Amino acid sequence: MTVEKIVPMPDADSKPFWEGCREHQLKFQQCVACGEVRWPPSILCPQCHSQQTKWIEASGRGSIYTFAVYHQPFHPAFKDKLPYVVGVVKLDEGPMLLTNIVGCSPDSLACDMPVRVEWDDITQECSLPKFRPL
Repeated sequence: MTVEKIVPMPDADSKPFWEGCREHQLKFQQCVACGEVRWPPSILCPQCHSQQTKWIEASGRGSIYTFAVYHQPFHPAFKDKLPYVVGVVKLDEGPMLLTNIVGCSPDSLACDMPVRVEWDDITQECSLPKFRPL
């Protein structure tokens, strides 16, 4: 039995984010009125309620806010990746992103550890941002 890869299903709000990922660019909405950089994208700024927004490219750097090590697969598509780390990365620009932490032993991870984005090209149309410790 072949297990299909899980790929994101962009909606109208998140489409620019996923298009950026395909080009290996980490993009987020920024409020034109107050400067708040936000994730997830929306039509309304959660800080000042402005509808004026633009997309910016983030540096791809941040730190681990929290993480969990999976020893049982969440889905059959992840069975061959055990153990794997799911973490929340606080980006230097402010937003937090749920992602995978890669390229190191799970035992070596700690909260506040600096990380940078790297790209996992899972299909020709989809690249996932994952983070590696610096």
